[in-house]
Amino acid sequence: MSKNKIQRVTIIGAGPGGLTLARILQLKGVEVKIYEREDSIDVRSQGGTLDLHVESGQYALRLAELYDKFQALCRPEGEDTIILDKTGTVYYEEVDAGHELNRPEIDRQDLRQILLDSLKPDTIAQGHVLRSIECLDNGQHKLIFDNGVTDIVDLVVGADGAWSRVRSLVSNAKPEYCGVSMVEVQFSDVDNQHPEISKLVGRGTLSALSDNKGLIAQRNGYNRIRVYITLRVPENWIVESKIPFDQPDQARARLLDLFSDWNPSLLNFIHSCDDSFVPRRLYALPVGHRWDSKPGVTLLGDAAHLMSPFAGEGVNLAMFDAADLALAIINADDLEQAIKDYEEKMCTRAAQSADESARNLDVFIGPGNTGQIVAEFFKKLMASMAANENA
Repeated sequence: MSKNKIQRVTIIGAGPGGLTLARILQLKGVEVKIYEREDSIDVRSQGGTLDLHVESGQYALRLAELYDKFQALCRPEGEDTIILDKTGTVYYEEVDAGHELNRPEIDRQDLRQILLDSLKPDTIAQGHVLRSIECLDNGQHKLIFDNGVTDIVDLVVGADGAWSRVRSLVSNAKPEYCGVSMVEVQFSDVDNQHPEISKLVGRGTLSALSDNKGLIAQRNGYNRIRVYITLRVPENWIVESKIPFDQPDQARARLLDLFSDWNPSLLNFIHSCDDSFVPRRLYALPVGHRWDSKPGVTLLGDAAHLMSPFAGEGVNLAMFDAADLALAIINADDLEQAIKDYEEKMCTRAAQSADESARNLDVFIGPGNTGQIVAEFFKKLMASMAANENA
């Protein structure tokens, strides 16, 4: 492989980061191949709503020439925020006027579909589970998939998430449990079927926080609300609690017991939700994770800097990484040096967000009346932002 010419970029993982990278590279005439482990975008739930920031996620979409499509689907009113405690006492409420698109929400599936539709046919090979990677003497890599497919590639980009297989080429770091687990539930056709829940949550996000627990509800598109039942528990709690998450009535009763001293209106998030309970543990890579650059391979997004969702930066960083990496590849006089420079900037930027995420997690899901604590934090943050705008 020439130091400054790349024949093809191979991406592992078709999440927003990998898709954004592919789109920008294709706009500039670079050949791209994406290998994705899942058989289709609809094989499982794509998760909830995302807030895309002007300086990162939205910047990447502008570079990808997809901002207009995003603008048509995003929800500025999704920035609305309500913070309360377990008694139902509201300590903070922010209603977005909807005139600015600073951090509008968009459903993850809608964002992925915009990106998928923008790619050339046959860019993505679905149903390819990466089994192993071999480093070749000439700086190339041999990819071996569970279905028997192999590919020898010039540059492989690990956009394959928290449990990245590509990461092992450059780093021995493993995700570590954050001390918090969530049980994800949902309300379908919420305006009609559960008007009291719809009114309580409003247009954006409601966070009820107390005693190392949280009920965090987010308005999604398509008349849905998603709720994250959040607890500070040991890593093995999902198994050792013996809560039968696949048996809705029993799971509902056991979770209600854990929140028995919470306001009844908040308990409706558990009592009245759909019959799907999906437990998840939160993991993060060490804050400040970085590695010595190696030829022919790099990382972006969660593969590089997995963090908890409590800074709202995950997808924004992944798409910003993709934009930076695409520009590095396109403009490179020396590809290896360009990727090394990209990695240095990316890791430095991500370390700040990872630190913020870790600190926020401890504040949000902590002892005592965390609703009041978080509300004070938001008030100070908004005052600071207003002061900077007026300066």
